[in-house]
Amino acid sequence: MPIRSLSERHRPRVLAHLLSLEPHDRYLRFGYAASDTQIGRYVDLLDFHRDEVFGVFNRRLELIAMAHLAYMTDIPAERNMAEFGVSVITKARGRGYGARLFDHAVLHARNRHVDTMIIHALSENSAMLRIARNAGATVVREGGDSEARLKLPPETLVSHIEALVEGQAAELDYQLKSGAHHVDTLLSMIAEIRDGVAKVRKSTIE
Repeated sequence: MPIRSLSERHRPRVLAHLLSLEPHDRYLRFGYAASDTQIGRYVDLLDFHRDEVFGVFNRRLELIAMAHLAYMTDIPAERNMAEFGVSVITKARGRGYGARLFDHAVLHARNRHVDTMIIHALSENSAMLRIARNAGATVVREGGDSEARLKLPPETLVSHIEALVEGQAAELDYQLKSGAHHVDTLLSMIAEIRDGVAKVRKSTIE
């Protein structure tokens, strides 16, 4: 399951993904019932240079899962920390995308000298908290909110090579899907043209 690093040019796809989330999923992802306007503001403020955003695309290049790894470089006491958030559309649930995105984010965080991963989630967000606990995170619950903290091992040569290989594989996968998508679009256009020509011929004969 290739995970691609997203950039500024993917901002519209990120917005479309988040807007497609069902109301309860928006609530779990943001911790409140986020409106379209609030989601739009969140996407507008995404800093693709400071933070890292990862995504999983299907064959039609639809962003079906994404994660935001926010580095806390502006806070001196939390300079070596990063916060993780993830979302998966309904039809892509149960395939392990959330856990895979978390592992991917951990790898990248280690390579950016981060030693602590933080997850803020609603206590009812059992899926997210399960991912954190399975990774060895300590979860502290305070009423309706929970915070998970995972201590990360230091970066290694292997972690950098792994990130490089995964990045290249994801880029190749994206290009192949993009090519297939363009072919499908072209075939659809040809089919529409043929149908149009057939209709014109039929009307002419009649």
